[in-house]
Amino acid sequence: MRTHRASRTGSRAIAVIVVVWLVIGLAAAAQRNYFAGSSATCAKVGTTLVTIAAGPLNYVGATPKIDCTAPQPSR
Repeated sequence: MRTHRASRTGSRAIAVIVVVWLVIGLAAAAQRNYFAGSSATCAKVGTTLVTIAAGPLNYVGATPKIDCTAPQPSR
């Protein structure tokens, strides 16, 4: 029974760490004004998502950028 409780506590701790990590990433994206404007290009959405995923790494110098191009339709 003791190992089950320890496992639950460990899982909760990991969940809290992940949530805090993502909240810090959201704060970094908001500070960089990634949520402003209405243009949702591939590069802007990708950069925003990578910034959120990078979390606290944004505050130690990581500046993730995504450069992507969507295929153009043929004529």
